[in-house]
Amino acid sequence: MTSTTTSTAPAARRAAFADPGYQAFVILRTGFTVAPILFGLDKFANLLVDWPVYLAPWIDDIVPGSAQTAMYAVGVIEIVAGVVVGLAPRFGAWLVAGWLAGIIVDLLTIPGHYDIALRDFGLLLGAVALARLAQRYHGSRE
Repeated sequence: MTSTTTSTAPAARRAAFADPGYQAFVILRTGFTVAPILFGLDKFANLLVDWPVYLAPWIDDIVPGSAQTAMYAVGVIEIVAGVVVGLAPRFGAWLVAGWLAGIIVDLLTIPGHYDIALRDFGLLLGAVALARLAQRYHGSRE
């Protein structure tokens, strides 16, 4: 009985990874775990871009401190969101989608950032797709 249990686990794992839907789930889960964590960390270093430029002036006026201080808070939120996607994708994907919706609103109020808002809309759709796939596949790998 032990040998049957041991031999069926790898076969079940291989079957799961052969499913294109499960492959899409794993790809999106990995991407929406790693990217928010990396972008969140970069809010502290500004290596990729000068992040405070992406904070709309009206938001900068209502948050305490400087735009860079606000980016530190954004960085923490993004890191947490990435970790939540990794641990609980059914919830974390919706969290990321909501966060992206907020970023889109911010970007649409800054002239010249519409292309980035459109890109983030595509990411939002990917996060929603992950949430739907997680409903079906989360737990399949355990």
